[in-house]
Amino acid sequence: MSGRPSSGVSAEIRPALPDDLPGLVALENAAFSSDRLDRRALRHALRSPTILAHVAAGQNGDILGYVLVQIRRGSALGWLTSVAVAPDAHGLGLGRRLVRVAEEATRAAGRRRIRLEVRADNRPARELYESAGYARIAVVSDYYEDGEAAWRYEKTLVPELASERAA
Repeated sequence: MSGRPSSGVSAEIRPALPDDLPGLVALENAAFSSDRLDRRALRHALRSPTILAHVAAGQNGDILGYVLVQIRRGSALGWLTSVAVAPDAHGLGLGRRLVRVAEEATRAAGRRRIRLEVRADNRPARELYESAGYARIAVVSDYYEDGEAAWRYEKTLVPELASERAA
């Protein structure tokens, strides 16, 4: 993850592969100071049939970002459990692209809504989700290991469901 990519276009977003594990671990450690997923959790995500995992890979193969969405059988809801962008790739639109891919994959998996939690003190992430059409539905106190609250967001992915709720 050395050197800043020249543009967001230089990253290919694709399904994550088992060979991506070392890059995912390195990215997780670079992107988060706490509440990190460890190697075992990331390996599980790559193998699980109920987790949709995508990476943003740079031209040299470096993992510049990733997104994980958990889907449960019998649920109309997908849960965006983690999204990360390498610090040297911030501001290139990768977060927005990864969220869009997460939504598309969730919809393709037959889910009608997507939900997530974000740190209450992470203003850039909150603004990203709000600008992408997510609505805050709850505040969860003492959610993170350091005691920070989480804001829970949700977005309807199937348009007819949105009109049903409005009626």
